[in-house]
Amino acid sequence: MKRDLLLEIGVEEMPAGFMAPCLADIKELAQKKLTESRIAAERIDSYGTPRRIVLYVQGVDEMQQAAVTVKRGPKKTAAFDAEGQPTKAVQGFARGQGLTVEALEIREEDGVEYMTAVKEEPASPVAQLLPGLLTDIITALSFPKSMRWGAYQMRFARPIRWLLALYGEDEVALAIENVNSGRLTRGHRFLAPKEREVSSIPQYFDIMREAYVVLDPGERKGMIREQVRACAAARGFRAMENEELLEEVNYLLEYPTAFLGEFSPAYLTVPAEVLSTSMIEHQRYFPVYDENGALQAGFVGVRNGGGEALDIVRAGNQRVLKARLEDALFFWKEDCKKDMDELVEALRSVTYHEKLGSTYQRVQRLERLAVIVGHELGLSEAAALKRAARLCKADLQSSMVYEFPELQGIMGRYYAKEHHEPEAVSEAIAEHYMPRFAGDALPTTESGRVLALTDKFDHMTGCFAIGIRPTGSQDPYAMRRNALGLVSIVLDAALDFDLLPLLEKAYQGFKDFELQKSAAECGGELLDFIKLRMRGMLIDRGLPYDIIDGVLALDSSNLFDLHRRMEEIDAFREGGPWEDFMVVYNRSQRLSKDWSLTDVHPERFEHETETVLWQSVSALSTCFDAMLARREYEAILQRLAAVRPALDTFFDAVMVMAEDEAVKANRLSMLRHIAGMANAVADFSKLVR
Repeated sequence: MKRDLLLEIGVEEMPAGFMAPCLADIKELAQKKLTESRIAAERIDSYGTPRRIVLYVQGVDEMQQAAVTVKRGPKKTAAFDAEGQPTKAVQGFARGQGLTVEALEIREEDGVEYMTAVKEEPASPVAQLLPGLLTDIITALSFPKSMRWGAYQMRFARPIRWLLALYGEDEVALAIENVNSGRLTRGHRFLAPKEREVSSIPQYFDIMREAYVVLDPGERKGMIREQVRACAAARGFRAMENEELLEEVNYLLEYPTAFLGEFSPAYLTVPAEVLSTSMIEHQRYFPVYDENGALQAGFVGVRNGGGEALDIVRAGNQRVLKARLEDALFFWKEDCKKDMDELVEALRSVTYHEKLGSTYQRVQRLERLAVIVGHELGLSEAAALKRAARLCKADLQSSMVYEFPELQGIMGRYYAKEHHEPEAVSEAIAEHYMPRFAGDALPTTESGRVLALTDKFDHMTGCFAIGIRPTGSQDPYAMRRNALGLVSIVLDAALDFDLLPLLEKAYQGFKDFELQKSAAECGGELLDFIKLRMRGMLIDRGLPYDIIDGVLALDSSNLFDLHRRMEEIDAFREGGPWEDFMVVYNRSQRLSKDWSLTDVHPERFEHETETVLWQSVSALSTCFDAMLARREYEAILQRLAAVRPALDTFFDAVMVMAEDEAVKANRLSMLRHIAGMANAVADFSKLVR
């Protein structure tokens, strides 16, 4: 016989961000505990709302599985002394297994006899094991922040108010601090507040539906999404598609009902990002847009309840939002009155880092470095870059960014436009923070790309110079994000430049500070760090890891060129004479890897196959440098693959390690010459196939 198992943990409202990890955690814990207890089950699901965490296990056996454990102890020869008495070794082993020496068995493995403890663990009724098992699951749940309540020692995300545990139709008795399990559950806090008795597990799910609780997060999220879309579409609008907001709203309620609210069009004079951020961050509303993507004077909210008195709910939400928008309008008007250069001067009092000075000093470094980077990349104009660099941090001193830190850069662009700065300047201010997170948009303007790279060069160089770098999962200075952003910008815009010289230029901006590392140490470590981030990014994009490793092993800091090599090698491996090339490379590399000379003297050839091979190789050698300069990597590999027939014949006819030292050296130099041309493209010894 099999029965279903249900556990409901009733709590005070949980933070929305805790719920999804908690539901995954309880499901994983249940699987682990059941397996450890040798209890078979057909399916494990978890559900949850802000007030309840539910574990539902279907098809649980009534008896756990019996088990036989076999533990190998000391060898038989070491278990007894000359008089046949048990040694301390075997006595200790038997005692540790809870057995007598006489109860141990002698078993043979690989021709050796060992003293072995064989213990049968009988099957127990699952009903007897469930109280302890469920208690272990509950107490093992972890949260970003936990709390105690009353005088109790139990730590949980929020106080536990009730427990419901059923195995089939039988109660499972367990207690967590002052809460004992039973058959009682609760519905929606306001729409069905009374306790209800549950006689069976199927009835529990019926009660939840009747009590205005949509238990399944997936079902609830789908309802919210469709209701929000429908509310917006009823007025000809389109609601913002925001998965993070949808996820948060989903775990803030048990029974969703969406409604459309409005606000005065007068507030649309405030930048759209400010209005939408205020709606999302403060009120958890979905902004609405017209068919052209323009923000409209409306929003979609989602209440935790039904459609009763929805007009009152709408009016209350509109009133609350109006106060928020009034603040935003005030901040906007006041900030627009401030001179941007005065805001920059105010950055003198803002500490960037205690070892790297003020944000104003950082702005001065950015002004200098942006012009250098722009010149090196051949992008934008020096005047525009210098002005954009000076103003890019000005909005940090604005009231709006103080209220909404996530709008830094975005507000700087609006303020620059209000003060009639050139478009190249205003756009660069907004784009220099990009990308803000994985998958975010990248800068699209020349000045934006230059300033974004400049900002990252300065930040990462300064941190590395004073000994700051990520350790483990800790990255408080967002170094990994900056490195990934740098690589993304370079590859997306195909920026062809050497990174290391610019990192050294960035280092020069810190000459007045006490640094822990030299320019060479800082640049080398930072380049390795960036390449490591690039490696992870390209693996995620589908490039083979061995090709990536082979190319990144080169002593090069041109990320664009390195990426191009990877792509051409990958294409050649899939569609070119790859096997021929690898035979040429491997046979040349293995014999000559410890040889450094590459000068070949044809007059020392003793066999015609040497002449044929050298003719084949020298045909490529004469144009190799030009092909390498033109980055014709795939063509180089094609030409090297074509050397195989001559190389095979050479190896069949002669011994490379000839007795004559001059002949041997000449042959090794020729092989080193071949391998060297391949190694100039990538380190192919790192490729696995």
